[in-house]
Amino acid sequence: MTTEIPLDNPRSRTALFVASPKGAAFCRRLARRQLADWGLHSTHTEPFHCALLIVAELAANAITHGRIAGRGFELHLSLTTSVRRGTTLRIEISDPRGDRLPVLPAVHTPNAQTGRGLTLIDALCDRWGTIPRHPNSKTVWAELDLAPAAPTTPDVP
Repeated sequence: MTTEIPLDNPRSRTALFVASPKGAAFCRRLARRQLADWGLHSTHTEPFHCALLIVAELAANAITHGRIAGRGFELHLSLTTSVRRGTTLRIEISDPRGDRLPVLPAVHTPNAQTGRGLTLIDALCDRWGTIPRHPNSKTVWAELDLAPAAPTTPDVP
């Protein structure tokens, strides 16, 4: 069993939003500002834009498929460095519909106006999945590897 040991304290940000188009817009704006504050817009330009698209798609799914009247959704961003993975950006969106898990579609209808969000997320990130939350809610997460792990040097006798 391998345990990931963080080399420094993760930088993280969590915020709650109303499950509405305006809430999704605020979520995207906060993510853009936070990622820029962490310097991703200048040092990791492509992952910065991929992360913004992932946030947009996950927030859209939360307000479309994960909405329950009177309950919002949560964004959690974290930036960590570990021995095994290097620097990783993790994006999490939690919503109150644990009974509606995302499924990557096997086939797309050519003229459909919707249904490509998870396919985009799958193509843009290094890993993604879901985590059940109590009571009857879920978190959909996606990770982007920003910098590789430091190479290990063999022990020289």
